[in-house]
Amino acid sequence: MKEIQQEITPITNEDLFIIFNHPNAHFDYPIHCHPEYEINLVMNTRGSRIVGDSTEDFGPLDLVMIGPYVPHVWKSPLKTNHVITIQFSGDLIDFPIVNKRLFLPIRQLLLDSRQGLSFTGPEQLSVRDRILELTRMQGFQSATAFLDILNALATANRKVLMSNLCDSKNIVHTSKSRRIAKVCDYIEKNLCQNIRLTDVAGLVNMSESAFSHFFKKRTNISYITFVNNMRISKACQLLANTTLSASEICYACGFNNKSNFIRIFTKKKNMTPIEYREYISQMLIKY
Repeated sequence: MKEIQQEITPITNEDLFIIFNHPNAHFDYPIHCHPEYEINLVMNTRGSRIVGDSTEDFGPLDLVMIGPYVPHVWKSPLKTNHVITIQFSGDLIDFPIVNKRLFLPIRQLLLDSRQGLSFTGPEQLSVRDRILELTRMQGFQSATAFLDILNALATANRKVLMSNLCDSKNIVHTSKSRRIAKVCDYIEKNLCQNIRLTDVAGLVNMSESAFSHFFKKRTNISYITFVNNMRISKACQLLANTTLSASEICYACGFNNKSNFIRIFTKKKNMTPIEYREYISQMLIKY
């Protein structure tokens, strides 16, 4: 199966952002990632998309924002695909102005987009119109319109696409806790093993109950859910990029029996591991 390609985008250090306007997109590009942020507006079509470990159907209007290095691809059997893509530097979050109080909602949007975001509700139509208008602009006015789009997305109804909210880097960043960082590092390194709650709690000198409460308060996710999400995320990667059997993947991800693995995987992905592999293989271009 084709590996995730890293796309080389044409954006330069002198560009605030770039826009691709494809009235007749073919969706023939393989799954890929890049170091830039990306806003994708897909219109007049339907199909399926992959964002990280998320696989969903879309149509006829799809508005998604993706953070740096998040794998993604859209596929559609139709020929009516109109796609407008806005790409901008992955370093935007480090710009001094983004740390100013007025820009804090945009900063949070940039952070959240690392898990992939899908936008719904009336704001979806409003942002669509603003993006269409942006494609007809030039000069400094386009810069203010771009920031206005980011601000609109920052306050819009949105859904996190990637189920691996347990991503250790994201958890460590949002929790701002050295103890959480230590726990995440331990779990990530021992994911294929039997990770006992008592051992993890002992790492940070807590009782099991105190640790469970502390972890949930700092991360907004239970410890058990965190570990299961990490294991399912790894299973998705192995199903997409290897020929290992479901049984082999089950134990490689730290599950102690296949039936439990299939039950948890199906609950989180709405399809069995085998169905997920077949679905991914249809979305990806093979060598």
